[in-house]
Amino acid sequence: MKGLQKNLFFWLLILMVLVFVFWSSLQPSQETVELNFTDVMTKIKTDEVKSIGVKDNVVGGYLKDDQEFSVYVPEMFSLYYGTEILRAAEEQGIPIETFAPDTEPLWLSILPTLALMGVMLFAWFMLMNSSQGGANKAMSFGKNKAKLHKQEETKKVTFAEVAGLEEEKEEMKEIVDFLKNPGTYKKLGARIPKGVLMSGLPGTGKTYLSRAIAGEANVPFYSISGSDFVEMFVGVGASRVRDLFNTARKDAPCIVFIDEIDAVGRHRGAGLGGGNDEREQTLNQLLVEMDGFGDHEGIIVIAATNRPDILDPALLRPGRFDRQIYVSPPDVKEREAVLKVHSRNKPLAEDVDFKVIAKRTPGFTPADLENMLNEAALITARRKQSVITMDIIEEATTKVIVGVEKKSKVVNDRERRLVSVHEAGHAVVATLLPNTDPVHTVTIVPRGMAGGFTMQLPEEEKNYMTKGQMLSDIMVLLGGRAAEKIVLEDISTGASNDLERVAKVAKDMVVKYAMSDNLSQMSYGGDDNVFIGKDLTTKRDYSEQVISEIDMEIRQIVDRAYDQTLSLLRNNRDKLDAVAMALSEYETIDASEFELVMNQGFEALKALKDAENGLESKEVVDQDVEVVLEN
Repeated sequence: MKGLQKNLFFWLLILMVLVFVFWSSLQPSQETVELNFTDVMTKIKTDEVKSIGVKDNVVGGYLKDDQEFSVYVPEMFSLYYGTEILRAAEEQGIPIETFAPDTEPLWLSILPTLALMGVMLFAWFMLMNSSQGGANKAMSFGKNKAKLHKQEETKKVTFAEVAGLEEEKEEMKEIVDFLKNPGTYKKLGARIPKGVLMSGLPGTGKTYLSRAIAGEANVPFYSISGSDFVEMFVGVGASRVRDLFNTARKDAPCIVFIDEIDAVGRHRGAGLGGGNDEREQTLNQLLVEMDGFGDHEGIIVIAATNRPDILDPALLRPGRFDRQIYVSPPDVKEREAVLKVHSRNKPLAEDVDFKVIAKRTPGFTPADLENMLNEAALITARRKQSVITMDIIEEATTKVIVGVEKKSKVVNDRERRLVSVHEAGHAVVATLLPNTDPVHTVTIVPRGMAGGFTMQLPEEEKNYMTKGQMLSDIMVLLGGRAAEKIVLEDISTGASNDLERVAKVAKDMVVKYAMSDNLSQMSYGGDDNVFIGKDLTTKRDYSEQVISEIDMEIRQIVDRAYDQTLSLLRNNRDKLDAVAMALSEYETIDASEFELVMNQGFEALKALKDAENGLESKEVVDQDVEVVLEN
């Protein structure tokens, strides 16, 4: 098609050049001098005119030196001026000729119009071809946009390349077996699920797992996004759904994967102002198609979404998406396996330990881990190193969690002192409380939107939180504000994010988890509504008095935690000052340095740092470290 466009443009350009040359050749080549009435009369009387000619309203002729001339006679004076010129010429005996008006051939008169129409048609053709992918596609709105991935033409993905997700892969093996051996299920009268809905957090591997199913079964894989069905024209989405299933039937057995199905499968009738007619028609057609094809046609529909709670109930009933699989974030062992998969094409140093990295990245999804290793590779390239070290991976992990380090940001001494005290408060409270994770890094170097941060890393995986742990988390979050109050005798805006998180945790404790002392053991609807109008007219199942009691409980939890945090830091003022001084001096301290300051004070850390800088011998450094470890 691109070659055809170039050829058309080339021949059209040649045609326009030929027309211009031909048109120019038809024009008179000799230059004509235009004279006024007085000049013509003078030249006639002085016998300088050879002949006179009249054509339309133009009187002209030739001088005796063969120079052609013309005199334009206005129409309102043509009778007078023309008569005078002809009379004078007749008196001098100058020959007078009359000429008929010029007549152009018909084809020559319409040639410019045809050329203009040709240019406009060519421009329209180019515009339609670029906007719709070709003239033949200009009216193909109803065709589906699914991409077909044939296993022999694309890189095959199998379960072996999907790290972790062992239970999810086990659940999918029977679907793979059905696609390979459908006759076994037919004999037993078994009905394989028509649709499988994968839900989970973004980046947990839903799409990759779906491709692995197709790779294991060695069947075609159609992939399409839910937003590809919806258009501004009503009925186009439904037409695309029909076309998708008609196309899939030709390649059965196959897998149809619909990513982000919530774009088209949202709950009907929810929200203010009604629903989108086009979206609802598309959803209705999808429901009909999933009911329409036979039990054993070999088409498995797999859909992925981050929000299964907003899907229409008709999608989730048996016979449609009757199997739902939650793809959860990986645990520590699965994270280790994911790291090994994503690091296969990266040069790693000998000190890289995937077990340690997996423990330091709780809550990371496979996409987060892949991004973290990619950031480590980028940092290695910027530093002109040949292998990725453990320190670089540590830096990349911090960058992914908090943001880019802003070493060039200018911070005055007053703000430096404030941030040091604030972060010291977080770290000291986190260490002194029994139900908190150990401190891994404390820094006052700005990263992202934070002026500093205290990183805690859990020693083991946590699936549930107790009331004591949540109260400890609230106290750690309030530690920065409490430290400012104690040391600086003032408070700052630096605790804004901490206070937001405190409010959320305290509210969840009372409203969602019923952890208050004075309210009954019931939930009060802690989840935020997806649709602004979903519960707008629904009557609450609790009174205004209960709302007041909820507010009181949340306030009591926060106030009690703040008072306990103040008391804890006042009783350990020496540790708070020592950590704040260490942060102000060295900006960043790791877990071992923080433990040294907590146990022996700032002077011990200063001695260790001076020794590392060569101010003392290596033996003294080793002795100091041994003393720290013994204590």
